[in-house]
Amino acid sequence: MDLSKLPENLPLPIGDSAVAHLDLKRLPNLSLLATNNETVCLSDISGLVVFYVYPMTGRPDTLLPADWDEIPGARGCTPQSCSFRDHYSQLQKYNASMYGVSVQPFKYQREAKQRLHLPFELLSDVNLELKQALQLPTFEAEGMELYKRITLIVCDGVIVKVFYPVFPPSNNADEVLKWLQSNA
Repeated sequence: MDLSKLPENLPLPIGDSAVAHLDLKRLPNLSLLATNNETVCLSDISGLVVFYVYPMTGRPDTLLPADWDEIPGARGCTPQSCSFRDHYSQLQKYNASMYGVSVQPFKYQREAKQRLHLPFELLSDVNLELKQALQLPTFEAEGMELYKRITLIVCDGVIVKVFYPVFPPSNNADEVLKWLQSNA
């Protein structure tokens, strides 16, 4: 199973109003554990920040949940992460910080960061605290509650752009860069 490539004919995620309330919302006073073993308080982050929120990163040695490719928007976390990795230097031209966020535990996140050679930190939200604070949409797969894929651009703690639904996830970094070129 090659997690770095998207299979053909994935179902398209359908846009809805699940994130309409996020425009110009402040990040909550919430701390999440990062893959560098430091706690990141979201409300303390200043400047321009890109947060991509994703369901879960697959591992080559572990099967994905049953019917994973049939869940609209579920597949593609590795291509999305790798795309942000590959465009990281371009994001740096805008002085943008970057974080990936999922419900996966710290050790799982740290393994993914190392395996994928990500130059930015992943944040672990195992208790879905960000869901509670920002009312982020989720879905269920094999008894796990996982985030739907959303990308937020935040400026000095305020959400200024929301990408949702994100599809295909491998193009998300390009979309973010285009937005930054026009708006930063």
